[in-house]
Amino acid sequence: MNNLKYITIIVCLIAFNCFGQEVLTITDAVKTAVENNYQIITAGNNLKIDSLSVSPGFAGMLPTLEASIDDTNSVQNLSQTRSDGSQVEQDNAKNNNLSYGVALDWTLFDGLSMFANYEQLKQNQNLGEQELKQVILTKVGEVMITYYDLVQQQQQLSALDSTILISKQRVELAQNRFTIGKASKLEVLNAQVDLNTDQTLMQRQKELYANTKIELNRQLARDLKTDFIAVPEIFVDDSLLLPNLETEVVTNNPELNAERISKRISELELKQVRAARYPTIYATTGYNFGSSESSLGFTTSSNSRGFNYGFGATLNLFDGFKQNRNEKISKLELQNAEVAIEEQQQELLSFLNTTYQTYLTNISLIELEGNNEAIAKENLDITVEKYRIGIIPTLEFRTAQLNYINAKVRFSNAKFQAKLSEIILKQLSGNLDV
Repeated sequence: MNNLKYITIIVCLIAFNCFGQEVLTITDAVKTAVENNYQIITAGNNLKIDSLSVSPGFAGMLPTLEASIDDTNSVQNLSQTRSDGSQVEQDNAKNNNLSYGVALDWTLFDGLSMFANYEQLKQNQNLGEQELKQVILTKVGEVMITYYDLVQQQQQLSALDSTILISKQRVELAQNRFTIGKASKLEVLNAQVDLNTDQTLMQRQKELYANTKIELNRQLARDLKTDFIAVPEIFVDDSLLLPNLETEVVTNNPELNAERISKRISELELKQVRAARYPTIYATTGYNFGSSESSLGFTTSSNSRGFNYGFGATLNLFDGFKQNRNEKISKLELQNAEVAIEEQQQELLSFLNTTYQTYLTNISLIELEGNNEAIAKENLDITVEKYRIGIIPTLEFRTAQLNYINAKVRFSNAKFQAKLSEIILKQLSGNLDV
């Protein structure tokens, strides 16, 4: 009855202290991270840049149209000797030339390089999407790990609260027994030392808890002093299967997909290099207007206007074997891209398998440590009653107390480690819930 009374008081105090604090769920934390995290915002802007670059004009498939104007004026002192021997001189002779118009240039054929370039721009956008997905998975995973670490620390604080409560009861019992002459002063001092030790552990745990809160606020890109509490429990998904995860890694992992896109980009770059073997055909046209005035000369003024048009072609006949060298380099880069895909896939599957083994171990430890906690709790309850009536020594009481707190910590840590393995597995498979 006394234990129940004290536990009720602690629960009420915790509820009073938490009143007014933000209860931050994992869903809210993930949402805030996706909206505010600096690296996610930067990756999103990079994707927008890649998207804006996907256009036929940027790939060189459309004509260019330019307008130009040129107006030149001069004031000169002139002296001319004409063919008939006459001489003409004039000071401050004015000359004016004005021309303006529009010109259109269009590359009609460049060995299909422009089409490969356009496709490359699309692949760059796809690559940006995979990079954004990878950043989101990484940052959301970090937030989840920090969040559940905070949940674990809250559970450890609760366990330390319980052990401090028991240690205070022990001090009171030891003091009462000393008062009536049934215990020595040494028993009272030992009980007080153990209580002080528990309170020191509590202070260290509170420090770690506060620092973890600051770290989570940093990851959420919000005010570092924002106070909140996390949910009190960790729920682990124990239904993950290795064959399904392996399939999802090969299909959905953004790092692996990015390597595949990089290979496609290398193929397109090789096409662009090979396009230099073909001629480049272009067309030009425009409309121009010209006007000139001169104080001296046989023609004192002239005007012109009209269209111009034409076609042209260029073909590289010999460039010192640069074309052959560029093609060989592009082929080697394509081979490197293929090797990178195989290497990335092997590394991911290897890490997936080792992490899955850890995941299975942690799942089994949850049940084991849960049973240990229940046994340690029952043992502690019996020990407390025996100590109350004075039939067990102090050392046995303290051992039972430490066994209980250690069992609670191990149980909490087992759930956290299992959740950590679950998060990593879902990150690798590209299916982390964001």
